[in-house]
Amino acid sequence: MSSGKLDARGKFAAPWIVFWVALAVRVAYVMLAHTYRIRPYDDHFGFGWEMGRIARALVTGYGYADPFRGHTGPTTWVTPGYPLIIAGVFKLFGIFTPLSAFVLIALNCFLNALMVRTTWEIAARCFNTSVARWSAWIWALYPAAMQYAVKWIWEMSLTAFLFSWVLVLALRMRGIGGDADETNAARVRRWAVFGLLWGLIALSNPSLLLFLPVCGLWIAWGAGRKQRAQLRLQIAGVALASVVCLACIAPWVYRNWVVFHQFVPMRANLGAELYLGNGPGAVGLLMEYDHPFQDAAQLRLYTQMGEIKYAKMRGDMAKKVIRENPKHFLVLCMKRVYYFWFSVPHPGDEGFVAEYGRSLNFQFTSIAGLLGLALALRRHIPGAVLFAWAFLLLPLVYYFVTVHARFRHPLEPLIAILSLYLFQSAEKSWRVRWFRAG
Repeated sequence: MSSGKLDARGKFAAPWIVFWVALAVRVAYVMLAHTYRIRPYDDHFGFGWEMGRIARALVTGYGYADPFRGHTGPTTWVTPGYPLIIAGVFKLFGIFTPLSAFVLIALNCFLNALMVRTTWEIAARCFNTSVARWSAWIWALYPAAMQYAVKWIWEMSLTAFLFSWVLVLALRMRGIGGDADETNAARVRRWAVFGLLWGLIALSNPSLLLFLPVCGLWIAWGAGRKQRAQLRLQIAGVALASVVCLACIAPWVYRNWVVFHQFVPMRANLGAELYLGNGPGAVGLLMEYDHPFQDAAQLRLYTQMGEIKYAKMRGDMAKKVIRENPKHFLVLCMKRVYYFWFSVPHPGDEGFVAEYGRSLNFQFTSIAGLLGLALALRRHIPGAVLFAWAFLLLPLVYYFVTVHARFRHPLEPLIAILSLYLFQSAEKSWRVRWFRAG
């Protein structure tokens, strides 16, 4: 453990000045760029997209329904975590109003700024205060870290915030960075919080659930290895976390059973998304021109068939295309792996300089983060194995379906931390060689 690390008596917290600076920068950008003034084009579809439309349906009495144009019926196209937040804001401040947009974006900014606390603690527990300080300030001031918070009314900021707290809690429960008193960290109470966080993540973005079993086993194995006498307590904690997590998602699953008369655990649009990412003419990105929110013919078909049958139909079509040309599907998957880590082509016409700068930034941070992870694994840094599993599992679904730059956002605090660790290690290594040469 590094001698520069914070002491283990709960003093892994970033100074609040970092948070206030981060929040001020984000809110200032929102005010100066007027990002809360969302164009009313296509009946305000850009205001939260499918989530905004569902929120409007909730507030106007149509229930959890209508993700596209018109009244198309009940939906499970997206999970209810963020649409319910939008609906609450609509209820208080008006449907699709600039004030509602400002409140939602300000909430995103608050959650995104608060992640300087989790970024600092992860870095301080696994590395040292220098990495923690620089990582937190980079998260506070780096434009790419705040881009989704200040512009998008979507779930990215909420999901990334919850996931960062899962990582912090996992490190605390495993006793990473602590002294002997923290080896009793994986208490039953913390397992309950662990289950609650994962329940909220499931309702925000269930794609991250692939990481849940690994994270839970990593905590339980480490705690049990250090405290074999308390193995039964850890098993009880895992059971409690499972119950709490299931309790969070049970109302949603029950609602889907009542409405659709079948078991829909999270959302039922996988088949449709699989086709839009891999159907005829696919190039590795989502074929939005064939999506119900753009194509009138597909919207009519979606409305006539109902969401469940429509998604199944498109899923069957996707599987047929994949079976007929598996090599092309493999090529598309490899493209998506590349896009996830080395820049997703931007659909807008930003010009060569802007597009090149954006891509270069994306590629540089990915390479630095991956090299930092490799170095941390080689040096057996506590927590590095957990981070490696996160890098492996969080993108996995997107490799097979579709990819967007925003899907990487939950990993970006880790990318910042590992990049800082890489460069700090390189600087120290250079200094050692320089003085030895002298």
